[in-house]
Amino acid sequence: MEKVNESAVDWREYDREETAFRRKELSNAVDASAIGCSLYELPPGKRSWPYHYHTANEEAIYVLAGDGQLQTDDGLEPLTAGDYVTLPADERGGHRIVNDGEEPLRYLAVSTMNEPDVTVYPEMDKFGVFVGSPPGGRDERPLEGYYRIDDETEYWDE
Repeated sequence: MEKVNESAVDWREYDREETAFRRKELSNAVDASAIGCSLYELPPGKRSWPYHYHTANEEAIYVLAGDGQLQTDDGLEPLTAGDYVTLPADERGGHRIVNDGEEPLRYLAVSTMNEPDVTVYPEMDKFGVFVGSPPGGRDERPLEGYYRIDDETEYWDE
């Protein structure tokens, strides 16, 4: 068993226009390999990672404090402290967290850590490929990258 108190884990800050949040990678602090867990703090008026879904990893969100919205394929769903949401590993699990409240939105994001994984970003017309370490993993990857969905190449070179 390994244990860490979240107060011993440093925040990592992300800030890219409407996407801005702080994250503590709890599972990496205890070298967990099969399950991921991060504490997020999303300021008012900001959004989490761009809308996406995974093809190999389930995720779950547990809201600790604040109010906001969960963007899904069906639109926006309200989020409030105590809500628990599961996100399957396919397009039905598409999501993005939006803080439209007046206080910081704090939540835990938990996921399986399977690889390889393809993460699809429908609004950006992109996908990411992760081989050797899943998204959120810290091991070296022999293959990873982001690609446009519409880019095509032939199987055989002509």
